[in-house]
Amino acid sequence: MDSFARTSFGLDALPNHMLQNRLPSEGIGVNSGPELTVSQKILLAAYHLEEGGNTPFSAEALIVAAWKANPVTFGLKGFADQYPDSNRVLACVMGERGLARRGWLIKMGQKLYCLSRQGKEEARRVQSGDESPMPKRRALAQIKVPKDVEAHLINLFNNIVVRRFKEGMKREITYKDACRFWGLAETVHGPAVDDALSSVPATLDAVEKLLIGETVELSNGMSASREDLKQLAAVHKFLLEQFSRHLSLQRDKTRRF
Repeated sequence: MDSFARTSFGLDALPNHMLQNRLPSEGIGVNSGPELTVSQKILLAAYHLEEGGNTPFSAEALIVAAWKANPVTFGLKGFADQYPDSNRVLACVMGERGLARRGWLIKMGQKLYCLSRQGKEEARRVQSGDESPMPKRRALAQIKVPKDVEAHLINLFNNIVVRRFKEGMKREITYKDACRFWGLAETVHGPAVDDALSSVPATLDAVEKLLIGETVELSNGMSASREDLKQLAAVHKFLLEQFSRHLSLQRDKTRRF
């Protein structure tokens, strides 16, 4: 395979087993028989990315994985064996009836995704060859989250502190990182510090009250589950404990005129 395809479409990020031994028809370890829909093929590609340790995965990695598994379906017209048709994959991910809207994929950031619990369950069902009717997905809450609450929640999800916490890199989290998570400015002192800190649990409580079942859908295509909110609460608690001394100093600090 030429270097252009490898670098342009993120092949270097894919596990080796997804770059070798393509089967005579379509598939590289992915059950992609004629009974599978286009969406199911992409879902299985996402599932195999996560099974290979790639989570969250980029849109580019998903494009390449789906193409490598199903070159006829996702190959660029006239160049199916050489390049993927990124538009075809992305349309099935982000479209009105795409994987994100169905609740199978969760958008974690700009061009970053992971499989939801429902997505993993459906991928396992399809991979096992279960031909029973598709389980009815839990309906995503159609209640609109207030814009200010939603904006704060998305900022929390996308904060580098959350990613480092999930990846076991807690030691690399600095107080400055924690302040960005809290929205706490260096110039804030006294009771205003606790006001800033309280905004995180207030947002999490507001979103939890809007949950119907396990998930609520956000306007950008992301969805927030009860487990997601618990994880953000755990991050908040860890930061409070980790930087308790720093917070005390900032509370007691007085302005100099």
